[in-house]
Amino acid sequence: MISKPYDGWTRWRPCLRPLLQAPLIGLLLWLAALVLVGCGQGSEQQVLVLRGATMGTTYSLQIVEPPAALDRDALAEQISAQLSDINGLMSTYQPSSELSRFNASNATDWFLVSPELVAVVSAAQAVSEASAGAFDVTVGPLVNLWGFGPTVTADVLPSAAELQAARARVGWQQLDVQLQPPALRKARPDLYVDLSAIAKGYAVDRVAALIESVGVQNYLVEIGGELRGRGINGRGEPWQIAIERPETSKRAMFRVVALRDIGMATSGDYRNFFEVDGERYSHTIDPATGRPVGHRLASVTVLADQAMEADAWATALLVLGPESGFELAERLGLAAFFIEHAQDAPDDESFLTQTTAAFSRLSTVP
Repeated sequence: MISKPYDGWTRWRPCLRPLLQAPLIGLLLWLAALVLVGCGQGSEQQVLVLRGATMGTTYSLQIVEPPAALDRDALAEQISAQLSDINGLMSTYQPSSELSRFNASNATDWFLVSPELVAVVSAAQAVSEASAGAFDVTVGPLVNLWGFGPTVTADVLPSAAELQAARARVGWQQLDVQLQPPALRKARPDLYVDLSAIAKGYAVDRVAALIESVGVQNYLVEIGGELRGRGINGRGEPWQIAIERPETSKRAMFRVVALRDIGMATSGDYRNFFEVDGERYSHTIDPATGRPVGHRLASVTVLADQAMEADAWATALLVLGPESGFELAERLGLAAFFIEHAQDAPDDESFLTQTTAAFSRLSTVP
């Protein structure tokens, strides 16, 4: 990290460059804590920073006042090994992963898998049920059909026949989960499971558990924009995270929230998309229609005890849209922040916001 006298943008640019150049999955979150802790002159406590590549994106970890006995290199190796193991279980990009082997199997009887994979699929199914299928890990065939999956396709619209065939393969009720022995089962041979909307959150939780097990009390872990923070930052304050303004033309902070012993995830419609004849097609697919979402909701940020839970619910609420999503979030007591494109705005940069009561209570910056 750097430490320079304040000279405007020059001071922040080196710290922001890794974020601005990092691969984007869903919504990029500007990590204000990196700026506040690593780039300021006033940091009073030691901050250990680890970074690396994983799961097609990047991870970062900040530890404030690390235990004296902590071996940085050994911890980095443990984190790398853990993330590699998770990727080896849940990646749809690795043909040899446990999930890819399940997807490739044509069997409709129980398929033995690891407890870790069952835990993530079970959590996903719970969100699917609570959201009436807005979150659905079997949506992969539709994601792939629209060109947002492991197989990259041209920016062309699928035919009605292709859409109908893919929709027939989608439905979270067609996937069964068994805890003991841990196993998954398909209702049809060509069912395809994609955990990209929950696996990064799970990885964040696993890394957090790992570093807590070696005595770390104050940390911020981030993988591809999903986060978990505990304790305080280098200035002795709660971790402060900036939600990005949902604009395609530039990157700017929209709102800063405090992260206190909680996970955080954001899903948005404005980074990963393509356009045909002037119409935008987002990477977020509505399982009910088989098509990219078409409402005006730009992004949803969710806070939850587990980053895995926040990850899944951010996607579910984005699919549901500004009205149904907000109503469900309030009814279930979810901490969610909605940014919606304003109707009849003269440009694409005017927004309305909705904040659930739980989000207001948990996210206030001191």
